[in-house]
Amino acid sequence: MSISIYRLTVPMFQRGLASLKTYLDKAEAYAKEKNIDPAVLVAARLAPDMLPLSGQYQRASDSAKFTLSRLTATDAPKFEDNEKTFDELRERLAKTEAYLAGFSEEALEGTEAREITLPGKSGIVLPGVDYVTAFALPNFYFHVTTAHAILRNQGAPIGKRDYLG
Repeated sequence: MSISIYRLTVPMFQRGLASLKTYLDKAEAYAKEKNIDPAVLVAARLAPDMLPLSGQYQRASDSAKFTLSRLTATDAPKFEDNEKTFDELRERLAKTEAYLAGFSEEALEGTEAREITLPGKSGIVLPGVDYVTAFALPNFYFHVTTAHAILRNQGAPIGKRDYLG
């Protein structure tokens, strides 16, 4: 039995975005409890050369929407990448979820063979299934995991169960 590109993408992205929403709820409660300015958490990063928490949310959102956009040769919504609060990050996640909800299994049928050029300057072209499994999903989960790690590093009470959903 084969797995469809739809099942590899839309539900997986939805699950990861749900984890990111849980992180926001827990981080916000943690900030209130510990009297931490929420902006400190939104701007937190693991290393000086890494994106802050807000950037991890932006890239996870982008990974999900651009994967489906590339697979279906359609335009993804454009977001400004200017979120600075928990509520703005929630709004971005909601917009991304709404975009994902617009895709049916039928819309992704046949995309496993569509040639996708990796973003950036590499010029690497992969069939859709390889693009999803070797690039898009690992990239998405890198940003979800990094958001998790940033908040844990800041002391927020999130754990593996929050990551797994």
